[in-house]
Amino acid sequence: MSNPIFEIVKPGLLTTLQDEGRHGYQQYGIVASGAMDPYALKIANFLVGNDGGEAALEVTVMGPEMEVQGDAIIAITGANLSPRLNGHSVSMWKSFAVKQGDLLEFGQPVSGARAYISVAGGYDVPVVMGSKSTYLKAGMGGFEGRALDKGDVLSKGEDVKGVKGRALRPEETPVYEREMEIRVIPGPHLDAFSEDALKTFLSSTYEVTPQSDRMGYRLIGPKLEHQTSADIISEAIPLGGIQVPANGQPILLMADRQTTGGYTRIATVISSDIPYLAQAMPGCKLRFREVSVEEAQELYRERERFLRTIGRVATV
Repeated sequence: MSNPIFEIVKPGLLTTLQDEGRHGYQQYGIVASGAMDPYALKIANFLVGNDGGEAALEVTVMGPEMEVQGDAIIAITGANLSPRLNGHSVSMWKSFAVKQGDLLEFGQPVSGARAYISVAGGYDVPVVMGSKSTYLKAGMGGFEGRALDKGDVLSKGEDVKGVKGRALRPEETPVYEREMEIRVIPGPHLDAFSEDALKTFLSSTYEVTPQSDRMGYRLIGPKLEHQTSADIISEAIPLGGIQVPANGQPILLMADRQTTGGYTRIATVISSDIPYLAQAMPGCKLRFREVSVEEAQELYRERERFLRTIGRVATV
């Protein structure tokens, strides 16, 4: 049974369906995709009563205008793109009710780059290789394998009641800055770089350029010198890997990264800081700080403990 929830009046800059990603297929050349900000995705789902891995709409910088087609509980997390319901501002990081005929739209971006719109019951789209995520370059997953366009009608999955009025406390809400310190684990190809390259990388500021997308961010800053060549035998690419091609300018690899790559990597961003990177706009300034594997693991465990208890810590 179809349960229409949104009709797209204006699609915005880039609006796609994303969940936690398509895992287990990279050896076949299938990229993981998934939400750029997995933390905001999970919180959006928890606030409406969904499983954390359910798909949500990922809205990039300029949000869509959507007419509500059926009563539902939704939540908006991530970037503050000035969401409005029937012309009135709505709270971020809090679930609320929408009714048939309502108009959900967005204004100017205030902070961050990507917002997530969850709906109680999830979105009713096919599961492709274990995921609802959209991979645009392959036309795979999501809504017909593409970004949403004017006239598209999205349906919700299970007709569940949802949880209205659940929110994060203000102190639990992420703050997205135009200047960020991002924690990294150095390597794995440090021997390919000059003696001072890592020191330069960790002591300099790099800027996110407009040549950035879901695949990765091109950064500009002090050049990182190689011993001889930037090329290596291609190997698997992790989320947050920082490649350095021959021009010495880092490339930060994100959700739609290629499965393998043949450039040296000077460091890898820890998983706890990926959500902040996902919210970086062109022009954002990044500084990198080295942490140990053990510290990164403890930060990951701390975040996961919070996510597991979000149902209890959310306030009404």
